[in-house]
Amino acid sequence: MIVKQLNEVVGTEDDIDTPTWNSRRLLLAKDGLGFSMHDTLIKEGTETWIWYKNHVEAVYCVEGEGEIEVVGGEVYPIRPGTLYALDGHEKHWLRATKTMRMICVFNPPLTGREVHDEEGVYPLLADKATV
Repeated sequence: MIVKQLNEVVGTEDDIDTPTWNSRRLLLAKDGLGFSMHDTLIKEGTETWIWYKNHVEAVYCVEGEGEIEVVGGEVYPIRPGTLYALDGHEKHWLRATKTMRMICVFNPPLTGREVHDEEGVYPLLADKATV
């Protein structure tokens, strides 16, 4: 059984802070569950270009407000209780009008070292613990 508290992750190497988001990575590939889970803050007044061409992601908003704009598609409002799943590797913009707290799940699981590259992509990294 794995039991963690968010405060055990904050301020560690599993707490990744960027200019537009802060991802507290609760479960990673090394945990061996086949997915990773993150408590992520999308910072107020920011927009982030994202394309998960190597992963699928499900996101559940628990706080804040914003929107997701699918490139070549629709714009969807995000507020507490909104879930979206990027099951088609959609390129998108994520914008926060009020800091959003999101619970995110990735498959394949992240190793914890990923950050978005110039295309908005997380590289597909192997974790030595799972290889």
